[in-house]
Amino acid sequence: MPALPPMSSRLWLWLLLAVLGGAFFLNLNAWGVLESSEARYAEIGREMLTGGDWLHPRLLGIQHFHKPPVTYWLTAASLGLFGGSAGAVRVLPVLAVLLQVALVYGLGRLLFAGDRRRALAAAVVYATMPVILISALNVTTDAYLATLELLSAYAFLRYHATPSRRSGIGWLYLAWLMLGLGFLTKGPVAAVLPLMAVISLHFTKDTPRRPWSAHHLLAGVLFAVVGLSWYIGLVLENRDFISYFLFKQTVQRFADAATFNRAKPWWFYVVLAPVGSLPWSATLLTELVRNGWRGLGRRWQQVLLWWVLVPLLFFSLSKSKLLLYVLPIFPGMALLTVELLGRRTDAVLLRWYVGFMALFGLLLGGLCLLPLLGPQFNLNINPATALWPAAGVLLLLFTHMFWEEVRIAPRLLVMAVLFTVGLLAAAKPILGQIEARANGSRPVAERLRELHLADRPVLVYNELLPSLAFEQHRLPVSLYDGNSALQRETQFEVGDNWHQNLINLRDPADTTALGPLLRQRPVVLVKGDLPAGRQALVQGLTEHEHIGPWRIYYSR
Repeated sequence: MPALPPMSSRLWLWLLLAVLGGAFFLNLNAWGVLESSEARYAEIGREMLTGGDWLHPRLLGIQHFHKPPVTYWLTAASLGLFGGSAGAVRVLPVLAVLLQVALVYGLGRLLFAGDRRRALAAAVVYATMPVILISALNVTTDAYLATLELLSAYAFLRYHATPSRRSGIGWLYLAWLMLGLGFLTKGPVAAVLPLMAVISLHFTKDTPRRPWSAHHLLAGVLFAVVGLSWYIGLVLENRDFISYFLFKQTVQRFADAATFNRAKPWWFYVVLAPVGSLPWSATLLTELVRNGWRGLGRRWQQVLLWWVLVPLLFFSLSKSKLLLYVLPIFPGMALLTVELLGRRTDAVLLRWYVGFMALFGLLLGGLCLLPLLGPQFNLNINPATALWPAAGVLLLLFTHMFWEEVRIAPRLLVMAVLFTVGLLAAAKPILGQIEARANGSRPVAERLRELHLADRPVLVYNELLPSLAFEQHRLPVSLYDGNSALQRETQFEVGDNWHQNLINLRDPADTTALGPLLRQRPVVLVKGDLPAGRQALVQGLTEHEHIGPWRIYYSR
């Protein structure tokens, strides 16, 4: 296999995006939306598209204002454009992550003083981090927010890198516009990466400076108009939204993890961020120890401090933690990794190459064995599923043995891309086969269709299950019996129609609605065992089945 023909870095970038895009879109509908976050966003988007109310997001028929609406709008648009499947809602997050890869390349060109090869290497490193792959295949605000933050940061840096006083003004407006859209996606946290990028710029010597002008004021007005529009619209309807957004959805979410059941220890990100970016984080940490703080140089000290460490500290101080919240730190990690590895000799890179090859081979080999090992973990995996990781192993070996490339760096980067493609191809069929155990409801919905029960009322006992609503394209009735996830925020509801979708079994006045439902021979869905005191819910339902953790009660 000869060495790759010479091409411009821009063409290589397009090739990288095409290869990754193909791997992402392959079997994108192999599994249904998963609880809890992805199912919530998917179902809110579906209800928004169905109901035509773009101002008031609804989850299972009840208004849901935990996040601003951009993610819901994009999810609804994706469903309208690509159909009502789980794969459809994942199309735009995949495209958002591919845009992030291109933006890391653009940031690399700025930070590496126009060196396109190193910029391309940074894009590859970023694209092959596991946490980035997870964000692309999981419908949440985080992939969209990271894209808007990256675009805003890039536009700010591009504006300051433009020497002429009059030119580059469009980048300033773009930066503030993206910041406004980020604010409309997840609130004030959208400013973290752009703010850190601008701070690092001003603390780095010999970097370009742009004077303040009226354009800054106008760009700030643009930000306010875009970023605050939805909030102002709701506040004009009901002034109670002021305290709701300022306190509960900002201060309380940050300071009190119990508010949304996302309590994690302070060291959660310190451990999970490196794990989520393996094996690149191992090289970065090793090279950081080797170089020391002074060895980094002024520019890269600022990148490490403001693009990685300060955001990591900020998110660690928050009581509410999920892995994807720290997506803003990974572009900085990718850029630092390329800078530090670029200082090493081929002999050192060869050791990293061998280590990466061994790790990638072991991971894909383990996936090959999953059909054999699965029964020990109550997982039934089709033996044909092993063909995907096996093909990945063969591709890695073929490239290693027959590619006549002397330089180690290109081999290391190509191997990472090939492994990522193999991992994506192998993981999706596996997810489709273990979906019931991975908090997905598609197997339940499919079984109800097979039993010709899809049109009957579905009562879900003590669980919030938007994934089932998404799969069935209609709302179930949630039966509250102490699960805090079903303590919905109904203070902004007008009227009592929401009671049709949520019945409080602990309120005798609320249970009067149960009688008519039970007389319609409903399907009752229970996770685990139904308590003895609630057996009346399934009285007269003569048959039941198990699907994953769920028990379905019904009658013919």
